[in-house]
Amino acid sequence: MDNSNTDYKAVLSVNETCQRAGIGRTKLYQEIASGRLKARKCGRRTIIPVTEFEDWLGRLPEIGEAQ
Repeated sequence: MDNSNTDYKAVLSVNETCQRAGIGRTKLYQEIASGRLKARKCGRRTIIPVTEFEDWLGRLPEIGEAQ
């Protein structure tokens, strides 16, 4: 396995996810509780796989779509 790209992260913390999405912690936890965003637990930490985050972003409605 080539580790030349050390900047890649497989998971995001809650704070990193909020920062990337531009949303607050309350909204993030609402998305997790509703099942729209899948998160994992690692000990006491809540982590969000980058692939889940990207999938969640792709499922958000576009502006002008019926909600």
